[in-house]
Order: sequence, then C-alpha cells, then structure tokens
Amino acid sequence: MSYPSLCQLFLDALARHHKPDTLLYRGETQWIPISADEMLNRVAACADRLRSLGIHPGDRVAFLSANRPEWHIVDLAILGLGAVHVPLYYKESPERIRYMLEHSGSRVALVAGEAELQNLLRAADGLESVEAIVAVDRNLPQTNRLLGEAALHAIANPSEVSDFCERASAVSPDSLATIIYTSGTTGVPKGVMLSHSNVSSNALCSMNGFPFGEHDIGLSFLPLCHIYGRIVDYCYFHRGVSIAYAEKFELVPQYLLEVRPTVAAAVPRFFEKFYARVMDAVRTAPWHARKRFRWSMEIARRSLPYRVATKPLPPWLQAAWDIADLLVFSRLRKGLGGRMRFFISGGAPLAAALIEFFLSVGIEIYQGYGLTEASPVISNNFPGQNRIGTVGKIIPGVEVKIAEDGEILSRGPNTMLGYYRDPEATRATMHDDWLRTGDLGYLDPDGYLVITDRKKDLIKTAGGKYVAPQLIENKLKTNPYIQDAVILGDRRKFVAALIVPDFRSLEEFARQNSLDSSDRAALLRHPAVHRLYEEQIEALSQDLSQHEKIKQFRLLDQELTYESGELTYTMKIRRRVVEQRFAALIDQMYAEAEALYPSA
Repeated sequence: MSYPSLCQLFLDALARHHKPDTLLYRGETQWIPISADEMLNRVAACADRLRSLGIHPGDRVAFLSANRPEWHIVDLAILGLGAVHVPLYYKESPERIRYMLEHSGSRVALVAGEAELQNLLRAADGLESVEAIVAVDRNLPQTNRLLGEAALHAIANPSEVSDFCERASAVSPDSLATIIYTSGTTGVPKGVMLSHSNVSSNALCSMNGFPFGEHDIGLSFLPLCHIYGRIVDYCYFHRGVSIAYAEKFELVPQYLLEVRPTVAAAVPRFFEKFYARVMDAVRTAPWHARKRFRWSMEIARRSLPYRVATKPLPPWLQAAWDIADLLVFSRLRKGLGGRMRFFISGGAPLAAALIEFFLSVGIEIYQGYGLTEASPVISNNFPGQNRIGTVGKIIPGVEVKIAEDGEILSRGPNTMLGYYRDPEATRATMHDDWLRTGDLGYLDPDGYLVITDRKKDLIKTAGGKYVAPQLIENKLKTNPYIQDAVILGDRRKFVAALIVPDFRSLEEFARQNSLDSSDRAALLRHPAVHRLYEEQIEALSQDLSQHEKIKQFRLLDQELTYESGELTYTMKIRRRVVEQRFAALIDQMYAEAEALYPSA
C-alpha cells in the first residue's frame, strides 16, 4: 500500500475541514483561534521566507520551541519545501543543542521564546555551519546573527499560497521528512531518520479505531519535538480536530478547565500526578467527605469487571454508580474539563491499577506502545478493544514477532530509514528489515501485546534471579506517598529501591503527626517517616515473588527532573544516570544491609 507525503496529508485535511478554529492558543485573557485559511497563509509565508534564506529540498532546518501554533506552521513550511525538520526540545541544554545542530548539519535554526533563544545563541556560538538564526517571536531582538521573522505573522498573497501548494504537492512520500534525536537514557543521542511515508502511514493506521473528528478539541501538551506528540497532532489535523496548545506542563491543569478538551494524549506521569492530587484532597477532606469517597470507590470497584468487559451493570449497581457519579465521579471528571471522552497513553508503561481507577470513575484510557524508530506506534488499545495490562493489538500494516530471548521485533511501512550518519548503530538495530525494539514482551492468545520490561533494564541478581524493574516501579507509583521509584539490584544479593516521596502527601502526614517538615532532609530521616514507607512498600509487595521484594530503600530529598538529567522529556527514568548520581548512597545502603541479609 502506498501512503501520501505529510504535505499532501496536511493540504487534504485543510481542504476537507475548513474550520475557523483549526488551532487555538492562549492570549492574555482568552483563547484565540486560527482558521484553516490563516494557517495555510502563514505556512506559505514562512516557506517563502525560508526559500529566501536559500533553503532547498534536502536541507536540514532546526526548530527550538515549546508547543504553540508556530510549531506546526514552521514544521509544515519546512516539509513543504522538501527540506528536513530537525526538532529540538525547548528545555534542551546548550551542549546537546550544539551537538544536534552540528551533527545534523542544520543550515538554519528557528527559535521561539526568550529563554530558548539564549540557549540557542550559546549553542550556536562559533558554529559556522548554522548560517542564520530566525526568531519566531516578534518581540525578540535582532542582531547580526538573529533575523526577525515577521513573515510568520504575515498573510501570504494568493500567488505565494499557490506556489507553496504546488511545491508541497510535489514532495515525494519517500523523501526524508525529519531527523529526531532520541532523548537517550545513556550516551550520545542518535538521529532517527523518518520519511514522509513512515510518518503518514503511522498517522493513518494508528488512529483508525479512535472515534474523533471535527467536533472534538484536543489539548496538545506532549513535547512536539518527540514523535509521539507529533503523530497525535498529525492525526488531529487529518480528522479535523481543533488543537489547543499548552506551552508548559505546569499549565495543563488550568488549560483543561479553560479549553475543556474532548480528547488528549498523555504520558503516565500526567495520570500519576492527577491521581496523587485526588488522593491528597481526600486525605485532607472532612470525615463525611472521606466516607462518601470510600463508599463511591467501593461501588467503582464492583462495577469495574462490567466496565472492562463493556457489559451493562446490573440495575442495583447501576443505580448505586449513578449516585456515586453524582457525588464523586463527576467532580473528578470536572477536574479534567468535564468533557473528556478518552485519553491515549504512551511513552512509558502505565500501571494497570491506574487505568482501572480512571475507568471505574468513567474516564477511558487507551494505552499504546511504540518507539521513535517506528514513527512511533506499533500497537494500541482502542474503544471496544481495550485490554488492561496490555498495550493493545498490532496496528494495520505492522508486523511483530518475538525473538527467542523475548525481545519484540517489528517491521512495517513505519520503520525508520536508519540513524543519521551512524551506519553501525543502524546495523545493530535493524536485522533483515526487522527493528529490534529493545523491549521484552509477548503476544497473548488474542493478539494483544504485553510489555514486560526494557531488555537493558532487566535486573539479574547475584543469585541468578531475573527482576523486571518497571513492573515494580509502576506498582509503587500508585501509592499516594510515592512520586517516583527506581528499582536496584543488578548483580546484587537482593532488590532495593530509591524512593522519591510525594512531598505534598508527606507534609500532610507530618502535620497530622506533629512532625517538623521545615527541613525536608531531616523529615525523611525521622523514624515515623521510615516506618510509613516501610509499611507502604510492604503492602504493595504482597503479590511479588520473594526475590522481587524490596529489602532496603532510601528516600531522596529531591525530585527527579529533566533539567538535572534523571528524566527524558517523555518523563522516563534515565536509570543509568540515577544510578551514577546516587552511587555513593546506593553502595552505602547495600553495605549497611549486608549484616541484615548475609545470605540473601
């Protein structure tokens, strides 16, 4: 089967969905729409500006920006010229930005945002391969290195629009569309080369089962430099879904209430934080509200088997659920805007217990699986085909097989062209057209894919027992007192953990128990706090095998963040970075435990 270029996908969508609010962005006091016509005009004007800077088919153009309308305007302008888009994360360090600019050979770099501009200027200092830096914001200063980009806000004339459409329509589906640098859990980032048809095939095939269209509004807050957020927004374009942008993750709770979106894609951290806020509010509520919540959650628990099987509830249970919905569940959904029809989750494993919680209160989450090298979707759960504990069925056109060692192999029209300027890494990842995903898993009898862990993350204890850390970490993160967890134990006698507390919950515990919480490090050393976490971990470990149980743990007095290098920009843990950063603490923990578990 042949697939169109991303340019053709875009032009067809604009013609088919002639909307006054194709894009939405937050002004000072209200949300401002951009129509389909205005978007096309701005894309054409941007493409004309890039052509005037000498950008030709095949040239690499970098863009450093948070989520905003200009992201897609620049993206489609670059693609429409047959050039190659090199997206950069807006919080990226100058050192990594410089590497990506130099490695990709980007001739022009565009930027939005003052902080991003300063990062880019530091990164490009002395880098002669970057011929021009173009400011997307009107108010950013102009220098001999920085060109103001008024064309992004201009309206192209009809001849410029016609010229752009003609050029864009001529772009081959087989040509290179983008180089996406993996955030990487270790080592130097690799540039994944994806063609137009790689990405368009994935957009068309991965979203077939989702019922969204012109009457929907999607909130875009996943980093668009990552292929996950980007493919979702391409699907929104294709179906005519209006896209509202959240530039910062911290603004998402506010924007959910303002925009009241009907669909959204997220990573597990979003659901974990929402759940933690709910549990925090319950703990501080009056006793009668806590009692009402507990009763409602018992009704939710009883209704869950029916909801999972998509069967009607018995009349008595439906009546009870309706009361619980009026008292509790509808208020939870209101915190997500009140109109959310469903979420898509990806980027990292989401605990089954969290999916069950959201489903039981009337919020559907469909978990999928993929990786950048697969453009990215390999499998997905869909309405009517949502099996909790799996990442869904393989999408049309894609094949999956399981290697002898349990690694998931994939191939299809979405499989990357290779790593840019890195044939050795390409050969190591590709084998007879099959993409080595690096993930371990299996297909259940009904064809649903189950992920057990990352191959390189699998822990082998000194006793020869294998432990899948992500499954345990996800279980721990369902606890309201735990924000993050990193499981340890490779070549050690037993499993241990580094725990990042949910500090809001912990501070409330301290208040209720008359503990001083002004010194976070001192609070974490308090025997009562240690007992609290010991009890929480023990309760969560009841169904684990003996060799999987956590025998020692340490509480960290700081959150894991992207800025400090412990998380990727899709909020996955950089396990090796964490282990290196806290190496002394880990060694001390194991040394102290030797006396307690000499034969473990």
